[in-house]
Amino acid sequence: MPSRFLRVLAGGLLLAAAAGGCGVSNGHTEIGLRGPSASPGGSPSLTPTPAPSVAGSAAPAPSTPAEVRRVFPVGARASYGHTHHDYPATDIFAACGSPVRAAVSGIVLEVSRVDRFDPAQPAGEDKGGLSVSIAGDDGVRYYGSHLSSIAAGIDAGVRVTAGTQLGTVGHTGNASNVCHLHFGLSPICLRTGDWWVRRGVIYPWKYLDSWQAGGNLSPVDEVGTWQHEHGCPTAPTPGTR
Repeated sequence: MPSRFLRVLAGGLLLAAAAGGCGVSNGHTEIGLRGPSASPGGSPSLTPTPAPSVAGSAAPAPSTPAEVRRVFPVGARASYGHTHHDYPATDIFAACGSPVRAAVSGIVLEVSRVDRFDPAQPAGEDKGGLSVSIAGDDGVRYYGSHLSSIAAGIDAGVRVTAGTQLGTVGHTGNASNVCHLHFGLSPICLRTGDWWVRRGVIYPWKYLDSWQAGGNLSPVDEVGTWQHEHGCPTAPTPGTR
């Protein structure tokens, strides 16, 4: 009996374990150029590469979210807030001509090199002016618009790496003549054409706070939650501007 008691006691002690963790967000919205930057002379591969699978697909992702590196999308001094008109997104204000960078490695989905915005007929699909969207390796779509120029070689199907220059900050489209980068995060959904999703579905500011400080906070879970709750709308809701 004593030996049996000792074996039970020892087994119970082996079950004890503990773990913990925490994370914080930088609340500053006025920044300089910090964190990882593009490699000198770096350029995107011009070899088209299959884009990552839409969230929920059975196909494996190119890499796990923990392996995906993210950088702040403007390579110059910039400022941004925690609010945005009409829908969740962030306007990053910077001098015209400031570098716009790929925030993540992935495949370019859409590129608009022509400003078709007409104030007399402000169509939603044209409000971004010159723009680029990327299907990130993490399964999230990253979108930037109102650019003044798009870099050579940035075309649909091209693979880019985090920090690759996509173009320059401008005020094309419905930018009210103010130089800034409209930045949106969304599920990949229809991949192209779905501007009502592409423009942004969650607020990016807390992720921008992390990236500008050299962190790597992931929007994957929040974007996935939004898609689980809303699906992928195939058309804008009536009254969407």
